[in-house]
This record gives sequence, C-alpha cells and structure tokens, in this order.
Amino acid sequence: MSGGNNGSGKVEWPELLGAPATPAVSKIRRDRPDVNVVVLPDQTPVPIGFNSKRVRVFYDSQQPGALVANIPMVG
Repeated sequence: MSGGNNGSGKVEWPELLGAPATPAVSKIRRDRPDVNVVVLPDQTPVPIGFNSKRVRVFYDSQQPGALVANIPMVG
C-alpha cells in the first residue's frame, strides 16, 4: 500500500521492519518530509486517532540496537 495517499507519497514502510530505528527514521523523513516522525518504545500506549501528517516508529526496547518492531505507517 505504498503510494496510495492522494499522491502525497508513501504511507507505509514494510521494508523497515527489523531495521535499526535511527536509519529507519531518516529513510521515512527522506521519503516523506511532510510528516512528523514519532519514535516510541514498543508497547507504549498512544491515543487512538488518525493523523495524515504523523508516522509512529515503534522500536523493541528489550533488544540491543533499537530495532523497528512494527511496520511504520502514516496515521
């Protein structure tokens, strides 16, 4: 489902699952400079609600390397 957001660019990054969080955030920012990237430990409670200008990147805080734990996506 990449590229389906009214021409605004990618909306998810499945290729970043398991990647280190810092380079993953850089990749998302290059692909979508118009969104705010929020980095959080996996299992962090977040408010429900869609935001077309936000990408949350959850990382595995239990493992070394802060690897991306879920597919980052706009919302």
